[in-house]
Amino acid sequence: MDFNIFMGDVVETARREIKEAGYEEMTTPEEVDEVLSKEGTTLVMVNSTCGCAGGVARPAAAGAIHYDKRPDQLVTVFAGQDREATERAREFFEGYPPSSPSFALLKDGKILTMVERHEIEGHSPVEVVSKLQKAFDEYCEEV
Repeated sequence: MDFNIFMGDVVETARREIKEAGYEEMTTPEEVDEVLSKEGTTLVMVNSTCGCAGGVARPAAAGAIHYDKRPDQLVTVFAGQDREATERAREFFEGYPPSSPSFALLKDGKILTMVERHEIEGHSPVEVVSKLQKAFDEYCEEV
């Protein structure tokens, strides 16, 4: 099988999974600026094609939001695919190195906390859901 065809399927599956979970995809720096400058809390899922994204991060992203408290906005950028959008989003994650997959929780465009790759890789989706929901408890309002 042609590598690019195979990777196209992997990328499309990863995009579809996170969108079906309820996250809005940001593919340009302009979209990132528009969305992340809004008032309120925003969870950014930095998606990727690695195994820990598919096996842990995306399932955790889907599961974490079924909770009494959650962010006002759920968005995603795709590392390695939508490079400019991802780079622009990472500018909002001040104090944190690039990490994918990862989750960034912002309020009014300012970083509150992150769940970085080292907190995802080697962990179960349930453990990551717990980390995200702990952050929701601290920073988000009831829905």
